[in-house]
Amino acid sequence: MTLLFILLVGGIIGWLASIVMRTDAQQGIFLNVVVGVVGSVIAGILITPLIGGAPITSGSFNLMSLIASFMGAVILLAIVNLFRRGSVR
Repeated sequence: MTLLFILLVGGIIGWLASIVMRTDAQQGIFLNVVVGVVGSVIAGILITPLIGGAPITSGSFNLMSLIASFMGAVILLAIVNLFRRGSVR
């Protein structure tokens, strides 16, 4: 159940982050899920200890973990854009 939850929330977070970073037209559903889940892992390691709370990958579902996961997905897309295009955009 936790894996299904992580994939579902990761897909939504990845989709929202791709809209913010303007990469939605280049990504499909699968890549949105990957960006959301990897962004959540990045957030769990880097962002969540700074703002408090539990990472979404541990099954926690609160506003702070959702915001941290979204920030992690945006950071991941910014890094990918930096290497792909030479600018964050």
